[in-house]
Amino acid sequence: MEAPEHEKIDRFLDYLHSERRCSPHTVSNYRRDLLALLGFCQQQGVQRWTDMDVHRVRAFVAARHRQGRSGRSLARELSALRSFFRYLRRKGELTIDPTVGVSAPKSPRKLPEPLDTDQMAALLAIKGDDPLSLRDAAIMELFYSSGLRLAELVSLNVDTVDRRNGLVRVTGKGNKMREVPVGRHALAALERWHSVRGQLAAESEAALFVSQRGNRLSRGAIEQRLRQWGVKQGIDARVHPHKLRHAFASHLLESSGDLRAVQEMLGHADISTTQVYTHLDFQHLAEVYDKAHPRARKK
Repeated sequence: MEAPEHEKIDRFLDYLHSERRCSPHTVSNYRRDLLALLGFCQQQGVQRWTDMDVHRVRAFVAARHRQGRSGRSLARELSALRSFFRYLRRKGELTIDPTVGVSAPKSPRKLPEPLDTDQMAALLAIKGDDPLSLRDAAIMELFYSSGLRLAELVSLNVDTVDRRNGLVRVTGKGNKMREVPVGRHALAALERWHSVRGQLAAESEAALFVSQRGNRLSRGAIEQRLRQWGVKQGIDARVHPHKLRHAFASHLLESSGDLRAVQEMLGHADISTTQVYTHLDFQHLAEVYDKAHPRARKK
């Protein structure tokens, strides 16, 4: 494509960052998805975005599907394309949105197996008292206690945890703020980490969790440390942040049955997303409804 067409992607990404206030992770995903489309267009001889139509968008989706992309991944890529083309329409650079009527192929929604309570207890039974062990213990306790997403935990600052009242202020998807309770075991682990954090953190660093170099701990470093602790603690399943979030949701729901409360704590906009995290069957949902809904309760 011509240079001005490339620049439109850059302007759109800058718009996401500066005006929409999207996270760097979201902007990175959009960049990757749009560059994939750009490569496809170059192969097809498409010179301008105005040459894109619904047939070419469908061809792009089909090509990505043949490359092994799942329905969920394709839906995310289509979302990026829709946002980009709608942006161009608002700028008066397109007259039609070529993504209208295009949908991703459906793929089965797989439920990840959560760690059970015994596995969680084994994982969290860390005996080391060095700064890295205390840091990692606090990270895992907080994941399990409050059901945070990886990006949410990475972005935490020291002042976003209210240790006195047992709350953590989280910036979730779409820059939505929420407060989530922090359990006593997680609070104790955070206190232990706080007592040694100064041994690692740079003087001006605001991040709650820092690396050995003293700056904010990265997503990749946290994923790697959780995998290592899973092996060290003898967990017969791959340990990663989302698995701890899923364990939080499943265990809390098993003991409370309060689907709406779990939805709020997870920061889900749609309760159907919460149902995927949990292993609810229809009978359990019906029981929750019968007990909770004013029109369902028996007098």
